[in-house]
Amino acid sequence: MKRLVMMWSVLLAGISALALGGCGFMEPAQPTSGEAGSATYVVGDYKIGPEDELEIIVWRNADLSKVVMVRPDGKISLPLVGDVMAVGLTADQLAKEIATRLKDFKESPNVSVVVKQVNSYSVYVMGEVAKPGRYQLKTYTTVLQAISTAGGFGPYASKNKMFVLRKSANTGAETRINVSYDDIVSGADSAKNIVLVPGDTVVVP
Repeated sequence: MKRLVMMWSVLLAGISALALGGCGFMEPAQPTSGEAGSATYVVGDYKIGPEDELEIIVWRNADLSKVVMVRPDGKISLPLVGDVMAVGLTADQLAKEIATRLKDFKESPNVSVVVKQVNSYSVYVMGEVAKPGRYQLKTYTTVLQAISTAGGFGPYASKNKMFVLRKSANTGAETRINVSYDDIVSGADSAKNIVLVPGDTVVVP
């Protein structure tokens, strides 16, 4: 009997791990290195972006609960509270902000936010690839994965002269991150196969 219980515990733990692993898109955190070219990214809480579709649920209040799209200016509009900045916040942070604003109209509001659809994670792949263009992604994507999504290298691609253009969300300044295909696949500098962030442009000369 004890053995059967242990087997069920292991099985349930495995199911839980799979469920958590596929629960949705998560945003890379900021680089752990100060140098953009050698930045290493780790998984963190997903931060809402423009055009994401959100479900706002206010417990026991169907009139205040609704599905909204984040506008290009980063805000959403809700009854009573008006415009709320959503971009850059996690779902929990946005829920707390909405609840705080609702306290003027409702006692102890219980608010939850669900990201129903991720539309803000898009990157550009340009140059010597089979299908250059803008790609909307749903999961973390590295440089080589993005090139694969774009159909792979063209016949004249300079694989060791690739670079990623990344714009700072704070200053708007653009940073160039050099990427060498041979260094990545040989293991000499596999960290250069960085995880792309929304708005990145991969350029293959």
